[in-house]
Amino acid sequence: MNIVECCGVTRIYDQGRVQIRALDNVSLNVAKGDFIAIAGPSGSGKTTLLNIVSGLDRPDEGTVSVDGNSITEMSQSALAELRLHRVGFVFQSYNLIPVLSAIENVEFGMLLQGVPTTERKKRAQAVLDDVGLSGKYDRRPSELSGGQQQRVAVARAIVSNPAIVLADEPTANLDSKTGEGLLELMRDMNEKKGATFIFSTHDDMVMDYARRLVILHDGAVAEDRKK
Repeated sequence: MNIVECCGVTRIYDQGRVQIRALDNVSLNVAKGDFIAIAGPSGSGKTTLLNIVSGLDRPDEGTVSVDGNSITEMSQSALAELRLHRVGFVFQSYNLIPVLSAIENVEFGMLLQGVPTTERKKRAQAVLDDVGLSGKYDRRPSELSGGQQQRVAVARAIVSNPAIVLADEPTANLDSKTGEGLLELMRDMNEKKGATFIFSTHDDMVMDYARRLVILHDGAVAEDRKK
């Protein structure tokens, strides 16, 4: 079963008098439970593709389906609901809320979902324990290392058991040992919880961990292989 289906996706940006074809007729299916890396040089379209799959951007041509929902013509409010309940995000800059503690950052999405307080705290503590942050629930992002902040970001992404997790260069700001630990963690979550992970990356280590590698070049799929 495919959890993501992109068919003939093209995205063009206007930069002054120049048109940039960020994605050029990309067709890509991602199976449920996959652990896939989207790689390629800067400007190849990796982040654009993730943004379109998440509904944060729209294609100029083509169609996209996520978790059985055709999102190409979906309203912004419907897309926001889909992201809230079915899609988790991990960003290279962590995107944690600085005034909130680790546990409050993890709880935040569940708060928007209307999950009761007791259940929120129970689930947030459990997932922070899973990512190795037991005892650090009350620390704010500034009191955590980069690797610990990224683990909070992973915990926040997976706490609601999303169907799909999109990770944009998640190891970019981490040293190799910390990055490897994070990848081990995400692969473990993938295997135990069945969440689909899609990474955009320049990192050879991420490509090594992925079970499938898609290479983009000039906005088009240059290579697609299982490992």
